[in-house]
Amino acid sequence: MALNLVSPPEVKSISFLGSTNSISSPKLFPGGFVLKKKDYGTAFWRRVQCSVQAQQPPPAWPGRAIPDPGQKTWDGPKPISIVGSTGSIGTQTLDIVAENPDKFRVVGLAAGSNVTLLADQVKTFKPQLVAVRNESLVSELKEALADMEQKPEIIPGEQGVIEVARHPDAVSVVTGIVGCAGLKPTVAAIEAGKDIALANKETLIAGGPFVLPLAHKHKVKILPADSEHSAIFQCIQGLPEGALRRIILTASGGAFRDWPVDKLKEVKVADALKHPNWNMGKKITVDSATLFNKGLEVIEAHYLFGAEYDDIDIVIHPQSIIHSMVETQDSSVLAQLGWPDMRLPILYTMSWPERIYCSEITWPRLDLCKLGSLTFKAPDNVKYPSMSLAYAAGRAGGTMTGVLSAANEKAVELFIDEKISYLDIFKVVELTFPCLHEMMACSLLQTNPTTALLDDSEVLDLCRSPCKDLGRRGEGSEQLYHTL
Repeated sequence: MALNLVSPPEVKSISFLGSTNSISSPKLFPGGFVLKKKDYGTAFWRRVQCSVQAQQPPPAWPGRAIPDPGQKTWDGPKPISIVGSTGSIGTQTLDIVAENPDKFRVVGLAAGSNVTLLADQVKTFKPQLVAVRNESLVSELKEALADMEQKPEIIPGEQGVIEVARHPDAVSVVTGIVGCAGLKPTVAAIEAGKDIALANKETLIAGGPFVLPLAHKHKVKILPADSEHSAIFQCIQGLPEGALRRIILTASGGAFRDWPVDKLKEVKVADALKHPNWNMGKKITVDSATLFNKGLEVIEAHYLFGAEYDDIDIVIHPQSIIHSMVETQDSSVLAQLGWPDMRLPILYTMSWPERIYCSEITWPRLDLCKLGSLTFKAPDNVKYPSMSLAYAAGRAGGTMTGVLSAANEKAVELFIDEKISYLDIFKVVELTFPCLHEMMACSLLQTNPTTALLDDSEVLDLCRSPCKDLGRRGEGSEQLYHTL
C-alpha cells in the first residue's frame, strides 16, 4: 500500500513506500532523498506550514505536576458542569457523580439531540441549567420535564452549551463533546476561570496556540481525561523540574490490529466499531481503528506536557492495561496501569489532586496474576499511515494540526454514513490537507481559533475536490466523489 502526500504545486509528491514497521523508519523521496522521523517538517512541511510562525505556547504541565496550595474554593460536594452529557464521556461522568454524591454535584448539563436521555439525567441530577444544542428539540425537552417541581433553566442552541460551560457555580467543566464543536464552550469555560476536565482532543489540537496561553492567563488547570494523557499526568506527579525525558503512548491497535493489510479494503462500518478493549463512541472507535486517535494524541501530548515530537513514541499494547509511560532522565520508566475503563481517568480529572476510594464491586481491582502477561510491538506504518500524517502535521505547526483534525473528523463522518470506504479515510485526509490549509488563516487561528472554524458544509466542499481527484486517478471508491 502506498500513500502519496499531495503537496502544493511547487512540491513534488512524497510516497510512503515499502513495508514500514515503525514510525521512525526513513521515508523515501523521489530521487532517493531520505527523510527520517527526526527530519519531518524540515523539507516538505516547511513549505505548507503557516507563513506566520506561531510562537510555541506554554504547555499545560511542563513535564511535572504539582498542585497549588489552598486550591479548594468550595464547600460541600464539588460543583461541576458537563458538556456532552449524553455521550460516552458524559454518561460515565454521571455514573461517577451518582456513586459519589458526597463528592460531586451537577450544576449544568448540555447535550446535542438525545432529549430522552437528557431528560432522565435532569430528573436524576437536578442541574440548575440545561442546554440542548438542537434548538428544534427544546419543546420536546420541556414536555419531558413537565412533571418536575423544580425545573431547570433551559437555553437552546450553541449559546446554551456555552452558558452551561461557564455556569457561575461550576468549579470544573467536563468537556465530552466530540470534535471541533467542543472548542467554543471550552474557551468560554476557561475565560470564566473554570478548570477543564479535558476529554475533547480538538481543543488543543485545533486551538493549542490560543487555548494554552488563555488557560495560563486565567490560572485555569487543564486536566486530561483521555486514558493515555491521564496516565502521563499521573506519572509526572511530583517529578522535579527537567526530569521528563520521553513519553511513551500505548495503543491497543484498534479493531484491525490482527487483520492483514490486504484485507482492509473489505472493512465495513460494523467491523470498525468493534473495539477489542474499550467501550467508546463511534467517532473515537473508528479513530482507534485507523490509529488517527493515537496520532492526535501525540499532538495533544506535545501541547499538554511540552515534549518534543522526537521524544514522543507510540507502542502497540494489545491488552490496554498500561495506559502510557514516561521515561525520566536517568532512564527509569514510570507507568500507570489499570483495567480499560474510562471512569478512572475521568474521576482523576474531577478529584485531582485527591484520590477517591472506589468500591471493588463497581471498580474491580487490577489482578496482574490473573492477566498473566503483557505484550508490546512496534506500530505498522503501512497499516496505520495516520501516524506519519500526525507527526508531520505536528512538526509543521501553525494551523496544520487543526487541518488534520478537521479533515479526519469529516472523513470519519463520511465513512460512518457509508459514503466512503475505510481506506478512503486516509486518502481524503491526505488530499484535503492543501485545500483546507489554504482556507485557515494562520493569524486568525492564533488570535482566536473559535472564529476560524469551518462549518460542516465548508469542510465537505473541501473534501469533495480531493475525492474527485481520487476518482480520476482510480484510487478511491468508484462513486466516492458523487456520494459526497
